[in-house]
Amino acid sequence: MLNHFHVISLVESRFTYEVAPVFVLLEYVTLKKMREIIGWEDGRGDGIFSPGGAISNMYAMLLARFKMFPEVKEKGMSSVPRLAAFTSEHSHFSIKKGAAALGIGTESVICIKADESGKMIPADLERKILEAKQKGFVPFFVSATAGTTVYGAFDPLIAISDICKKYQVWFHVDGAWGGSLIMSRMHKWKLDGVERANSVTWNPHKMMAVPLQCSALLVREEGLMQNCNQMHACYLFQQDKHYDLSYDTGDKALQCGRHVDIFKLWLMWRAKGTIGFEAQIDKCLELSEYLYNKIKDREGYEMPQHTNVCFWYLPPGMRYMEDKEEKKKRLHKVAPVIKARMMEYGTTMVSYQPQGDKVNFFRMVISNPAATFEDIDFLIEEIERLGQDL
Repeated sequence: MLNHFHVISLVESRFTYEVAPVFVLLEYVTLKKMREIIGWEDGRGDGIFSPGGAISNMYAMLLARFKMFPEVKEKGMSSVPRLAAFTSEHSHFSIKKGAAALGIGTESVICIKADESGKMIPADLERKILEAKQKGFVPFFVSATAGTTVYGAFDPLIAISDICKKYQVWFHVDGAWGGSLIMSRMHKWKLDGVERANSVTWNPHKMMAVPLQCSALLVREEGLMQNCNQMHACYLFQQDKHYDLSYDTGDKALQCGRHVDIFKLWLMWRAKGTIGFEAQIDKCLELSEYLYNKIKDREGYEMPQHTNVCFWYLPPGMRYMEDKEEKKKRLHKVAPVIKARMMEYGTTMVSYQPQGDKVNFFRMVISNPAATFEDIDFLIEEIERLGQDL
């Protein structure tokens, strides 16, 4: 029994190589492969698996601040000028949450306008950077999004990278949702320019369907994570060990003990291969296209053109209403009622939300490789069945 518990502790604690050598090496080779796919020469750089995309994004902001002002590690925020971070108005809330956690403050996160398709407008980014500088802020971090939460939009990474280079600002790509498209030869063009990033968040637990949790932060500069986070705890990270100390990954992480998130990804990658993951991702996008084509001309549906399939369902009693304001008011209530009925019947579940001046609409995100065209057909029929009396 004692030996059993000893083994469990080895599996769950990954701060030094000697405690979990196999998992440390699996993480090493997998992160290197991911950096190669990003486009960094020979897979050079660094990285870490974290508890989720929000933490990966916070790591990126932490590194960007340290890179510009290394003294902040010891002296705190009082030692640095007022900082400014920039991200799309459609970006994930974790950017602001990270700024709050790091003491930078949510008011220092400046939101950049997005166009109708949900992509960040580079000209507005440059304008906001200049405005911030004039107000005495120091721009230090830009987060572009590869696959926004609602629309699934991909920010123009090349144009954003050019601006970051011009103003010497850290360029981060939050690819938590859409980063996996880089494994598809058919769809990776959406991430053109990602190789220019200083850091990239990539969540295999999303479109690659790796079980939760599995999120990686990839960093271009080798050694930066170590310098930023190490605390030289001599009771764990002795400098006279008999092996390469770079394998003691605990000192470059915010955590000490970490959950083993790498094994399931490595195992799936070995089983499926890169080609298998590519086929899985292509299938999910094929299903999304199928859903889009099924409802774009179908009576009772309205939809904008986005990567994620976003749409309104108009029940028969609302389709010919002339009072636009009343129609909008009633339409806002449709998606919540249908979703509630879906859950009560236990047949399916689709998310909804408003966005800007748009009332509640359905947002269909397909990431389950087991989904079929028949499932999509059922979804449409179920929405119409549950919403026909509204």
